Amino acid sequence: MSFPSVNPTTTAAWKALEAHALEAKNWHLRDLLASEADRFERMHVRVDDLLLFDYAKHRVSETTLSLLEQLFAECGAPEALQAQLSGEAINQTENRAVLHSALRDPRTEALLVNGEDARALAKGERDRMFAFAEAIRDGRKKSFTGKKFTHVVNIGIGGSDLGPRMAVEALKPFSDRGIQMHFVANVDGSDLHECLLQVDPERTLFIVASKTFTTQETMANAEAARTWLIQQLGDPACTQKQFVALSTNLEKVKAFGISEKNTFGFWDWVGGRYSVWSAIGMPLCIAIGADGFQQFLDGAHAIDQHAAQTPFRQNIPMLMAALGIWYRNFMDAASHAVLPYDQYLHRFAAYLQQADMESNGKYVDRNGERVTYATGPVVWGEPGTNGQHAFYQLIHQGTELIPADFIASVQPQHPLHAHHAKLLSNFLAQTEALAIGRPQAATVYKVFEGNRPTSTLLFDALTPYALGSLIALYEHKIFFQGVIWNVYSYDQWGVELGKEMANAILPELEGDGALGAHDPSTTALLKHVRSFS
Repeated sequence: MSFPSVNPTTTAAWKALEAHALEAKNWHLRDLLASEADRFERMHVRVDDLLLFDYAKHRVSETTLSLLEQLFAECGAPEALQAQLSGEAINQTENRAVLHSALRDPRTEALLVNGEDARALAKGERDRMFAFAEAIRDGRKKSFTGKKFTHVVNIGIGGSDLGPRMAVEALKPFSDRGIQMHFVANVDGSDLHECLLQVDPERTLFIVASKTFTTQETMANAEAARTWLIQQLGDPACTQKQFVALSTNLEKVKAFGISEKNTFGFWDWVGGRYSVWSAIGMPLCIAIGADGFQQFLDGAHAIDQHAAQTPFRQNIPMLMAALGIWYRNFMDAASHAVLPYDQYLHRFAAYLQQADMESNGKYVDRNGERVTYATGPVVWGEPGTNGQHAFYQLIHQGTELIPADFIASVQPQHPLHAHHAKLLSNFLAQTEALAIGRPQAATVYKVFEGNRPTSTLLFDALTPYALGSLIALYEHKIFFQGVIWNVYSYDQWGVELGKEMANAILPELEGDGALGAHDPSTTALLKHVRSFS
């Protein structure tokens, strides 16, 4: 491994930050902003024709930033990113490379992983996906009854659902409105039931997204959808025309009844929550077309280059990660809010919850030892201005420090420009109010302490390119934070135990035999549920 495994608390920078934080806890953003006329100039990054990142409204000084930069150097963050991008097996608990970046890399030089060229593999499958998506969009590929598809139902869960669902919603203005996109994830039957009430069986394409083709929730929904379609069309052969698989398990895909030409794969160096750039992005590709999807990839690749080549003080994902470390580990902030002022991004916080918390929600470090410091925060949020009428009270006047990311676009993707001015007025007002507060009021209940830190990500416009850039910014932020916390960000063993236990309980719910060994509470609950059968 070309970057070190470092317990961050042993570094000189960490020790200096602990001492520095004692002083910083007495600072107020109102004073910092008033006393430093050049603060915004020093604490923002402009990426031409894309976005502006403002971090002036944070409880940091030049000393804070210098110490954070030193911490990143001592923990080997730049080297870690180079190791990832070059195809090293940095996911050591699974002995895998982590190369979702190769899925969006246009370069043709070979990038070898296990003797295969990852870039060439990615391009080959991407070209197949582009051709298929365009054939669906223009009607060349028809349904079992010879009709043009007007509905697409994506059946997946986790990364096979959250990424494409979020991206399809975000890029609706660029979508073919003649094709309605639907997503089914929950094994709760109501999810599939309500979806099937909305679609025309003669015009619906089902996409089953599961790398192993064994995921319990996905396969239960896929099998029920297949049964429904056969009942509606009267011939099992319809599966060959109206089902697509996004999987690497060709044997199980064939047994399900999906043809090989309708099967699109990816590789073990593509993690589920980072897979929207692969064939898992098929729903998005169908929605916005091959050209739009390529722009989406290009935006992400631009950030890959930015993250790898830009110095710390101009490196947006490094700065985002460093600020998160500062608040999580030195200011006792247990959660982080993501607040997009864009209704098209209404699923973005949900997407980031998996990307962040499944990556860095770890208490065992890269040496197999329990950490002695806080790692991943709780990530949450909703679109503005909805959140202002819900949980902003807690951010403004609650007892918890909650750093927040405010995300918006200068230009809207709709014609209601008066609405957008109102939206942006709230967007700008909230970050100012959180920072400055209102120290004096007629009653104590109307006093706002302020000093609540925020970052501002202001895009020129939310295009496919911009969305790709936005997602990649957070991907790199998450990885950088995992490096500092010295955890393996790309495994997710924490999701396995519940799955194993559910598989043990299922036959006990479906049968009437003796129950297995459970704790008293679970045994009583099982008996209660079985009493209804």
